[in-house]
Amino acid sequence: MSRLIIVSNRVAPISEGGPAAGGLAVGVYDALKETGGMWFGWSGDVLSSGQPQIQLEERGPVTFATIALARRDYDQYYRGFSNATLWPAFHYRADLIQYDRHDFEGYWRVNGWLAQQLVPLLRDDDVIWVHDYHLIPFAQALRAAGVKNRIGFFLHIPFPAAQVLLAVPPHRALIEALCSFDLLGFQTGPDLRAFSDYIVHEAGGEVEGAEATTKAGPATIRAFGRTLRAAAYPIGVYPDEIAQLAKSGARGKPVRTMKATLHGRQLIMSVDRLDYSKGLVERFRAFERLLDHTPAYRNNVSFVQIAPPTRADMNAYQDIRPQQRTVRGARLDADPLHPPSIRAAGARGAVPRVARRLCHAASRRDEPRREGVRVGAGSRRSGRARAVVLRRGRAGADRRADREPDRYRRDGGGARPRARDAARGAPRALSRDDRATAREQRVGLARQLPARPEGERGEAACRAGQERAKGGRGLSA
Repeated sequence: MSRLIIVSNRVAPISEGGPAAGGLAVGVYDALKETGGMWFGWSGDVLSSGQPQIQLEERGPVTFATIALARRDYDQYYRGFSNATLWPAFHYRADLIQYDRHDFEGYWRVNGWLAQQLVPLLRDDDVIWVHDYHLIPFAQALRAAGVKNRIGFFLHIPFPAAQVLLAVPPHRALIEALCSFDLLGFQTGPDLRAFSDYIVHEAGGEVEGAEATTKAGPATIRAFGRTLRAAAYPIGVYPDEIAQLAKSGARGKPVRTMKATLHGRQLIMSVDRLDYSKGLVERFRAFERLLDHTPAYRNNVSFVQIAPPTRADMNAYQDIRPQQRTVRGARLDADPLHPPSIRAAGARGAVPRVARRLCHAASRRDEPRREGVRVGAGSRRSGRARAVVLRRGRAGADRRADREPDRYRRDGGGARPRARDAARGAPRALSRDDRATAREQRVGLARQLPARPEGERGEAACRAGQERAKGGRGLSA
């Protein structure tokens, strides 16, 4: 029986019952468990010196074959052409495309080198299945090495329209390399049509059956002297398994803790990598707009975004979190978009980390934010949350006052209450000078209040003085 050989950019050995790295890892590993075979690719390690060597690891019917990359190869192949050029282009972000000829040469060189590492491990009847945009030239390199095996390719991201792909200078070389595969798989029908349009209008090739591929089988492509097939193969998740995980953990302590923090609100939860292609900023703005246009949802719905970091050494990704922080109404104390670790749904320990970062406070938009309040995108601080924050702030003020030196014990201990009152009232978000000014304003206004107001006029004066005192407190409640 022929083996299935999976080739992907990253290979992450998966333990039974443990978390998986992503959709590609889950789908690939499930296919390998059923058929048996090998998973070949980069180990994720980057070597500063020395020659990378293939590492083999057996896990049941699956053999993991991994190899490290040299620093230069990592910079040119992975950080450079793959993620600075192809990724934004394939996601229709022409404004973010960065092309460097040396990176493209490194991309082609690494694909050829990886193909050479795989050749000794192949058997004549192996079926090779290559994944994603990092490895577009891989089949062409295998053909050059004399490999005659059947080779398929699946693209896990969108395929851009021809007008967008033309912004990548070596676009023709990329499409010619894709035609070295025997079968191309795309996520959707529009992706297949975009590829077919390029073949017909830019490469001068022929396409048969692209419009009816889902019912009549793959389309036939003739271009660059080769004949291959292409089709749309939508990939998804296992909803039954996810539902079972949710059901099994519904009564656990993490879920009870999370529900307690919601205070009766409904919860919208979203999980995506921290990537500009995910529309995270737009999602925050959309939730805020929902609250603006539907007042009934205010104080009744909370939104939390979980976004594990990715490609943190690239400038385009380093700009995402500052953009999130500038979204109107969003304040990300404790960095809720960058939790320490994100595990599979239902895994132990995942929910508490989320619950600690939920932002459930609600208030008027124009109300200044105090220290200690974590505001999610568009959420409003409720009176209950505000009271909790104030209690915590005053408790902290008491502790700070208790730590003051003995000089505050003078005057029969009267200085300590004054210090405590000042610490309670002064907004911690302000500078020391601003706090001193606010304190002086409160003291001055307090002295203007009549000691014993008499009659209706005195009561009115008292209320007016109290309102003036409140106005002088700046950000305090």
